[in-house]
Amino acid sequence: MRKALAQTTDRFMPRAGAHDATSMSQNPVLPNPKTWPWPDSLDALAAAPAHHQLLLEDDRVRVLHTRVAAGDVVPLHTHRWGGVAYVQSVSHFIRRDERGEILFDSRQTGSAPTTPCAQWMQPLPPHTVENLGPSEINILIIELKDS
Repeated sequence: MRKALAQTTDRFMPRAGAHDATSMSQNPVLPNPKTWPWPDSLDALAAAPAHHQLLLEDDRVRVLHTRVAAGDVVPLHTHRWGGVAYVQSVSHFIRRDERGEILFDSRQTGSAPTTPCAQWMQPLPPHTVENLGPSEINILIIELKDS
C-alpha cells in the first residue's frame, strides 16, 4: 500500500491547470497553492471532525491525528496544506471526489506497506475516504503552512 499512498492523488491537486500531483510519496511536498478555491467549511477539522483531531497549530504548522475505523467513510473534506504523513496503520481504502467518482482504489496497488512509515503528502482538494477494512487507518499528518 506504500505504492498505493504514493499514487493517491495523481488526479487530486491542480498544478498549472492540470491534476497530476502526488498526494503521498517519497517526493518532497510541492509549494502550497497561493489561493485555495474551496471554502473553510470543507477543512478536515470542520467537515470531518469525527475523523480528525487537532494536536497542535500555529502560523507555520498544523498537526492532525486522523483515524478511520474499518468500514467507515470520512465525509467530504480538504487538506489545504501539504506536509508529512506518518502512517501508523493502514487498510485498503477508496478515495472519491466531490461527485462520488473514484479517484483512487488502493486494492489495485497490491499489499499494504510496512507500518509505521513516513511519506510526503500534497494538499488535497475535496475528497472522501472509505476504509474497506479490516484495520483502522491511523495517520499523523504534519501540515506545513509555509511549504
